[in-house]
Amino acid sequence: MPTNGSVESFRDFLIPRVKKIVLIDGVVPGSEEVMPKIEEYDEHKADPKLHESSWWMFLLKPWLKLTNSHGTRISFKLRDFLSIFDWCMRDKTHFDYFVGLESIYGLAGIILRKTGRVDKVIYYVSDYSPNRFSRGWFNQLYLALDRFCAMHADFIWDVSKVFHPTRIKFGLDPQKSAPVIHVPNGLYPGQTMITPIRQIEPYSLAFMGTLGEENGPDLAIETLPLILKKYPRTKLHIVGGGNNNLNRLKLLAKSLGVIKHIRFWGFVVDSREMSRIVSKCFVGLAPYRSFPGSIRYYGDATKIRTYAAAGLPVVTTDVPPLGRELYEFGGALLVSDTKEDFAKAVISVFSNKMLYTQLRRQAIKFAKNSTWDNTFTQAFYRSQ
Repeated sequence: MPTNGSVESFRDFLIPRVKKIVLIDGVVPGSEEVMPKIEEYDEHKADPKLHESSWWMFLLKPWLKLTNSHGTRISFKLRDFLSIFDWCMRDKTHFDYFVGLESIYGLAGIILRKTGRVDKVIYYVSDYSPNRFSRGWFNQLYLALDRFCAMHADFIWDVSKVFHPTRIKFGLDPQKSAPVIHVPNGLYPGQTMITPIRQIEPYSLAFMGTLGEENGPDLAIETLPLILKKYPRTKLHIVGGGNNNLNRLKLLAKSLGVIKHIRFWGFVVDSREMSRIVSKCFVGLAPYRSFPGSIRYYGDATKIRTYAAAGLPVVTTDVPPLGRELYEFGGALLVSDTKEDFAKAVISVFSNKMLYTQLRRQAIKFAKNSTWDNTFTQAFYRSQ
């Protein structure tokens, strides 16, 4: 998607409901800009007032420019932390809620609550892994900041149900923890798009999402020759962009002689169009690889939620927690990350109409209430 994560959907949920919102967006390292983007929304108006940081924050800009490459950068974390206090020195509003996405912002919100500037702090965690960083001391600092926010925030919003048990395993005292609320990623209403079975392309497979090897697009392609032996009309649709990744996958497909059985859609900007493409397919693939230390063991797999909302039976590995959840609900098949197991599962769905119908029905039921609106409504209801 053009944007990943919950920031834009959260903002859009709040605008019609909240008198004033201030969104401070610490753009990630590697972006064209290095200074925070600050948007102020008043009186339910969708057009924000745009603000710049104070002059003294711009003293960081040369350092930010010098370290502006992909990855975690201390300079950018310092910028994120200071940007909250920079705004609050200029804006004297008393805020009902401070929502900090990740621990640096959560820490800033906890300090603001101590000074009486906010009433409640929500520590909103979209991405967590106990092995996030390769450097030992840096990873320990990351875990310590997460534990501090988990203990001192008023509420924890976790995208995945796996986050909190893992925190406890790695040192958090559950008796000192703030209440935990599961706030899974959602979908826009237009993404819930069920295509009638008679209009679905027979023997078609969907892979949607980022194309890094840990997400398994290579495995999806490697599985294709085995499926083609049984079902020679099989077609794989790959929805996702990035020239380096696309070139790698096209070379792999050519080497295996299956390039004519794959349609590479590239990066699809419109989320409705992306869901329309997926909804025309027969089976959704989530071939996450079981790489040691992969963050996919802990996060929320949006592609699986998108498949389910489009009525696709899902074939997934046991790496993503959501894959196991959908399997237990009856909407997915769970296999190991080998081409043999994936091919066997896909062939079983192609060849068994009763199995396909059962998986499809449960997937649709699973995704029925998976909208951002429902997600945030429930989260705030429980955060009072």
